[in-house]
Amino acid sequence: MDSQLNDVASHAWLGPPIDARPLFAPGHAALMATLRGLEPADWRKEAVPGWTVRDLTAHILGDFYGRLARHRDGHQEGPDPAPGETLEAFIHRINQEWVDANRRVSPAALIDTVDLVGGQIVRFFESTDLNALRWGVSWAGIDPAPMWLDSARELTEYWTHRQQIRHAIGQHTDPEPRFLAVVLDTFMRALPHTLRNTDAPVGTQVRMHIAGPAGGTWTVTATEPRWSLAEPDTGQPAAVLHLDAETAWRLCTRGIQPDTALARARIEGDRDLAEATCQIVSIIY
Repeated sequence: MDSQLNDVASHAWLGPPIDARPLFAPGHAALMATLRGLEPADWRKEAVPGWTVRDLTAHILGDFYGRLARHRDGHQEGPDPAPGETLEAFIHRINQEWVDANRRVSPAALIDTVDLVGGQIVRFFESTDLNALRWGVSWAGIDPAPMWLDSARELTEYWTHRQQIRHAIGQHTDPEPRFLAVVLDTFMRALPHTLRNTDAPVGTQVRMHIAGPAGGTWTVTATEPRWSLAEPDTGQPAAVLHLDAETAWRLCTRGIQPDTALARARIEGDRDLAEATCQIVSIIY
């Protein structure tokens, strides 16, 4: 018990825990509604550079299988990084291998399988212990990570891929704030890691403000030995970065680059600190 409490305390710099578990079921339902609404030609449209809607759907299915295999079933077999291969390169390689292998699978079969396996994913995440230690979250700079962050990260990935499919077929980002609010809150947990190489006196604060019904305010503080989201906002930040929600989530997933986000931002205070904060990325990139 003491060990678990110490583990929880050691993650305080990530900010208050997020409970994304109630959103997996409605999130999966929204994904299935999107997939079932696709026209035959939609499956061939580019969703992300190099991948069609069908490719991206196959990738989602691969994510489902990988999570269940390792964390529900304890299955450890599978590809390993090549000598000298970085985590990012390894992830991109095995993702591409999976997508290539699944190009023989029809959209109808993908829909059926994503629905079936996605239901198992929902049940898996609904039953998780938020304080358990799971996969690391590289963009937050923590390994292993508490399950609350790991599961919230996973929700953001499914949500992001659903938006990429929507955009590919000419639809706007889903404005539902109950999803986007949790997505943005999760993405902001990258702030301490984003500023890890930014020197500032202890106590220096930078505030990220995201406008809109799904937005909010996150304050990151320079502490020893790291920047932290756990410290109270003193009301005197050295820099404030104001973004709209659409710009913020696209920046965090590199749908736009930091210079584009900065052109849309409103900055108060130290511009160098604000520009460093705008390097935030909340995916393996």
